Amino acid sequence: MLNRFFKLDEKGTNVKREIIAGITTFLAMAYILGVNPTILSAEGMPVNAVFFATALSSGIACIVMGLVSNYPIGLSAGMGLNALFTYTVVMEMGLSWQAALAAVFLSSVIFLIITIAGFREVILNAINEDLKQAIGCGIGFFLAFLGLANAGIVVSNLLTIVSLGNLTSPHVVLAIFGIVFTLVLYLQRIPAAVFFGLVSTAILGVIFTSMGFTDPNVAMPSIPSQWVSFNMNFSLFGGFLHGFGELLNNIPSLLMILFSMLFVTFFDTTGTLIPLAKECGYVREDGTTEGINKAFLSDAIGGIIGAIFGSSTVTAFVESATGIGLGGRTGLTAITIGVLFILSIFIAPSILSLFTASVTTAALVMVGILMFNQIKNIKWYSNRIVASVFVTILMMILSYSISLGIAFGYITYHIGTIARGKMRELSPVEWLLFIVFGIYLVFRL
Repeated sequence: MLNRFFKLDEKGTNVKREIIAGITTFLAMAYILGVNPTILSAEGMPVNAVFFATALSSGIACIVMGLVSNYPIGLSAGMGLNALFTYTVVMEMGLSWQAALAAVFLSSVIFLIITIAGFREVILNAINEDLKQAIGCGIGFFLAFLGLANAGIVVSNLLTIVSLGNLTSPHVVLAIFGIVFTLVLYLQRIPAAVFFGLVSTAILGVIFTSMGFTDPNVAMPSIPSQWVSFNMNFSLFGGFLHGFGELLNNIPSLLMILFSMLFVTFFDTTGTLIPLAKECGYVREDGTTEGINKAFLSDAIGGIIGAIFGSSTVTAFVESATGIGLGGRTGLTAITIGVLFILSIFIAPSILSLFTASVTTAALVMVGILMFNQIKNIKWYSNRIVASVFVTILMMILSYSISLGIAFGYITYHIGTIARGKMRELSPVEWLLFIVFGIYLVFRL
């Protein structure tokens, strides 16, 4: 039955290989169960509830991906999108987490409509490829900076704005160990490098705590009071319904939030799914990709599921490459990942006491490195492109805002295009985006 439904023989795989691939991908993705609650709780969402929402929505989304598209892709709360959710929408713009969830829901519904209507190709072709790469790189820098700041490796300074923290502090030592150890595992091509780095750092943190090597002002990992729990925390379920009114009272912010979420989700998903589909051998000779629209459809549904249960945007994970590298080729791999995410619900919420900011720093830095890798694809011979990429990355970090970085970078690209006398190269869609970004910056200033 599994062979017929997932076309295992046709894809050159078997049940054992698919399950092993699914387990491997889950281990590579499992760090999100510790990182996402840490990021989302920074603006007031209950940690335990975010953990439950992340695990459940990820599990359901993976199963949908497996059943609908038959792709071996895992989905969970996207790194970068959760930072956009917390640090831009809530902290910078001052909206509630309910409003942020409503924005996640709306952007995912729009993405679903775009996919069904076939507008994906139109939008994708209208955006300069180098700007797409720059946005991914900028988010990578942003996440790494966020991780270093949360761990105290980088601190604020009245004279120099930022400076190096106290490297002898227990939580800083722990974070540096996590970064170095995880980097070594990654360079050794260990499939679940981020996950094993996270666990190893947490264990060392518990040892530090038991030895009294702690800072009274900073949380350090501690042994959980309970390992298994059967308490289902649905407190965030449907919370997005209470945020629509707040969004509608601030239309300019709503438009920019929706555009930023849709933009990042759209190109993050495209940049993830198409290369992974190629690794699976799904790209045909004519350049089209087998089943890609169903994969995009599944990804959009995943975002809606995440919003309903109380998580930031759920999307495809590049860590799926680990399972694909072991031979995963069908939706059975994705379903295996989903089942493991659902089983993780029964991990007691108190286990999150292991995943302090110092522990999760390595994950943020490593994801930043992976996202920064996109910079190799940028056309560095064009001064217009170099200026646009530079401004995008610089402003994203210095303004502490992903959406502002995108806006400044995109406007720089248009100014450069006009200055070079190449206005005719800009499509109507690009001019529309330019106007939207310009209006947003006017309201922001």
